Amino acid sequence: MIRSLLVANRGEIARRVFRTCRELGVSTVAVHSDADADAPHVREADTAVRLPGDAPADTYLRGDLLVRAARSAGADAVHPGYGFLSENAAFAAAVTEAGLAWIGPPPAAIEAMASKTRAKELMAGAGVPLLAPLDPAAATEADLPLLVKAAAGGGGRGMRLVTELAVLDEELTAAKAEAASAFGDGEVFVEPYVVGGRHVEVQILADAHGTVWTLGTRDCSLQRRHQKVIEEAPAPALSDALRTTLHQAAEQAAHAIGYRGAGTVEFLVSADGRAYFLEMNTRLQVEHPVTEAVHGLDLVALQLSIAEGHPLDAEPPRPHGHAVEARLYAEDPAAGWQPQTGTLHRLELPDGVRLDSGVTDGDTIGVHYDPMLAKVIAWAPTRDAAVRKLAGALERARIHGPVTNRDLLVRSLRHPEFTDPAALDTGFYDRNLPALTEPADAGAGLFALAAALADAHGRSRFGGFRNVPSGPQTKTYACAGTGTATSGTATGTAYEIRYRLGRDGLSAEDFPGVRLLALGPDEVVLEADGLRRPFTVARYGDRVHVDAPPAPGAPTAAPASCAFTALPRFPDPTARTEPGSLLAPMPGTVVRIAEGLTEGDRVETGQPLLWLEAMKMEHKITAPAPGTLTALPVRTGQQVEVGALLAVVAEASEMTATG
Repeated sequence: MIRSLLVANRGEIARRVFRTCRELGVSTVAVHSDADADAPHVREADTAVRLPGDAPADTYLRGDLLVRAARSAGADAVHPGYGFLSENAAFAAAVTEAGLAWIGPPPAAIEAMASKTRAKELMAGAGVPLLAPLDPAAATEADLPLLVKAAAGGGGRGMRLVTELAVLDEELTAAKAEAASAFGDGEVFVEPYVVGGRHVEVQILADAHGTVWTLGTRDCSLQRRHQKVIEEAPAPALSDALRTTLHQAAEQAAHAIGYRGAGTVEFLVSADGRAYFLEMNTRLQVEHPVTEAVHGLDLVALQLSIAEGHPLDAEPPRPHGHAVEARLYAEDPAAGWQPQTGTLHRLELPDGVRLDSGVTDGDTIGVHYDPMLAKVIAWAPTRDAAVRKLAGALERARIHGPVTNRDLLVRSLRHPEFTDPAALDTGFYDRNLPALTEPADAGAGLFALAAALADAHGRSRFGGFRNVPSGPQTKTYACAGTGTATSGTATGTAYEIRYRLGRDGLSAEDFPGVRLLALGPDEVVLEADGLRRPFTVARYGDRVHVDAPPAPGAPTAAPASCAFTALPRFPDPTARTEPGSLLAPMPGTVVRIAEGLTEGDRVETGQPLLWLEAMKMEHKITAPAPGTLTALPVRTGQQVEVGALLAVVAEASEMTATG
């Protein structure tokens, strides 16, 4: 019987496992890097062990330190969570050799699926349908598009879509470098990319007595950078015959490798309804809550039960209803999905949905780990009801801090291609991202007016409506919403609010007919177009967050929340950068500089100059225009802060003017 469990992970999944442990009466042990010393998973554990350092390679990827931590804390079992060493056979073996229970499949099963290339060979022998890898040296135009994938990887790292043969070698090199950095293994392979395909997976559970459960299907087709954004169970719009094929193939895969515990078999389903094996994840998936919601199970509790040797029932519980999960990221979808950092002042969701989060109010979102803040899960009797419930909850959420993908999630869930499940495929964001990230300007001015009025009330000497200065007032805000800000730098639409408050009420330029019904430092109630609109206002330094219930009949792009940065009346004339300066869009590490690149070189538009690594992803910095590289002040391995100068590309006209 497991009495004390160490989770060899951090953040959301550590908290998720601890929650089940508390319900079962199992003691909990956390591990943490120095960057995570005060993280929620550390605070919630019964015991915590420090892993000196900040970088994952020095902490959460050190199997020897993790085993030592478990033994020193008196744990008798280790749960790997997902990511890090969760699919590392050597780590699983080290845990069992130390006399600890491993909450996962046998090391041999992990090893069998560790390399995607070897896994495909094994699955072909078991009769599981799959896409055969291609020799990149023999690829032709007829084979396009192609997908480069890391053999040892997951989560979209080491993966590149290739639509032109001319860039295949470059993308192979980039994928190998990223795979080696992320997984310590630079092996990659190439396979056909199925246009219009869907990502469908089957959750399995297997005990040590020969029973294998196939717990329905999940659709994970909405992805960015080959990483899942929205998942749902069951996968909609599948024929009964296809579901049977998927379940049988997943069960075959489990039996073929003597599987035990929780795992997921992932498939690509083509537009004509054919299924191809992609990979098997020998761990718990990020999206497991939708399966739990539909089947009424606790998959973590079942993992522990299987590890203790208990058998599964002959048949799993039948599914009921529909569940949808959205991953809330600190990132800017309109700026190449750039991860965002800073203080998360507030994260609050309405009742009725499940929130699995690795952060709480006041936590700092740093650069060392994945930018996912939380998962929000909604269940309802039908798909339409679950989608509507999740979109509404996200819309009403109060998220104060770095820029997030919240607006993108809401718009995605309400997009006609998503609400019609027959239209789902992995190309959703390729087609729709520009429209989904258009600035939410419609109605944002009213939010800025509410911010200005609340600010005036807060600055009044005595407080109270009647003591707000009655003379003409002017306040300027820059919108800091999705697509308009990076790490707190306001670069969006500016709103100059001019208003007067007198005995006759509010008179605001550009807002004819708007009436002020109530005013306080944190709440403003306005009447606009005959509708009563309550706004709540929160301030954090020069940043102001304004939230309001969604307006009835408002367009999809209309905001229910706006973040503003208050601008000074007289901007600092010295706050300028040299033309052509390329600044770091986020804190990170310079992992590569283009081979042979030196100051004085001629560069072309879009030419890669260097690569930054932040939050487990590489970000390519390219030349914005043709010109000359006049400065390259960084080096490989250098850590840079947001706004740091990376390079300067002077266009020909600038060179002439200064020369």
